[in-house]
Amino acid sequence: MPRSVTTRAPGKVNLALHVGGLGDDGYHPVATIYQAVDIYEQVTAIGAPSGSGITIKIAAPANYANISAIPTDHRNIAYRAAALIANRIGIPPDIVLIIEKAVPVAGGMAGGSADAAATLVACNELWGGGFSITELLALAAELGSDVPFALLGGTALGIGRGEILTPIATQGTFLWAFGLSDIGLATPTVYRKFDELGAGVNQHHPAASASLNNSPNSAVNQELLLALATGDAAQIGAHLSNGLQPAALALRPELCRTLEIARSQHALGAIVSGSGPTIAALAGTAQHAQRIADAWQQAGVVTNTIVGKAPAHGARIAS
Repeated sequence: MPRSVTTRAPGKVNLALHVGGLGDDGYHPVATIYQAVDIYEQVTAIGAPSGSGITIKIAAPANYANISAIPTDHRNIAYRAAALIANRIGIPPDIVLIIEKAVPVAGGMAGGSADAAATLVACNELWGGGFSITELLALAAELGSDVPFALLGGTALGIGRGEILTPIATQGTFLWAFGLSDIGLATPTVYRKFDELGAGVNQHHPAASASLNNSPNSAVNQELLLALATGDAAQIGAHLSNGLQPAALALRPELCRTLEIARSQHALGAIVSGSGPTIAALAGTAQHAQRIADAWQQAGVVTNTIVGKAPAHGARIAS
């Protein structure tokens, strides 16, 4: 077995996110279209002496915001991923995880989920677990709603809590500009605001939520699916949607200005990414994406920007 394994897993953007009312299980059913972007979290797993347990070390670029907010104990989802797979293999979880951050913290792009997915792949290889992708997806679903997609990558329809995936075939490559904020938005906080706003789909009627769960195509815009199949970026941009966006904007109204600037730069579409506060703008070319990013920076409405391509591959071994 190798002494160390390095893996990479992508961040994501939700092209469409439809959210049902709060269920008896404490979760909201969703129907979403995920797309992985080539902004990768990197995890290096290194075997550690017996009895040393799980050690997490965090690395990030100098301009990376909120690195101090990332826990390095059991609260870190990568820690839980290593503990989970060690338990299933039947070995002590003695390992050092070096996590190199690129996806923003609490930014609506599932950076923590990417860390967990990369950790599952790394530990499976390091410890000789022999788990198939199907088995890893089942483990991923135990950790969090977005972790299976970070493992799978590409473009996919997610239902349930987002963990039940159906890959979607797409044509072409799509260019994105992401406007980042150094003040994160915790996903539970956004969902609470969503409930306060009464934005759920008949949230007091469980049958409506069950319908969203069981018939996702009735919620997801068919024109968006067609645009993905044909690679029509303009139509994809025209049909971006996010049911959590009103809640995110209520919590962070200044994000409206970031959206307005993207539209003034003729973005094909602009949206709050997931639970926010990252703003995702779809562009026609790489140069167009950079112009949007530059406009945000010049206006002082973002802390940082990233330009990326999609769809990107899921978690895989880098070395």
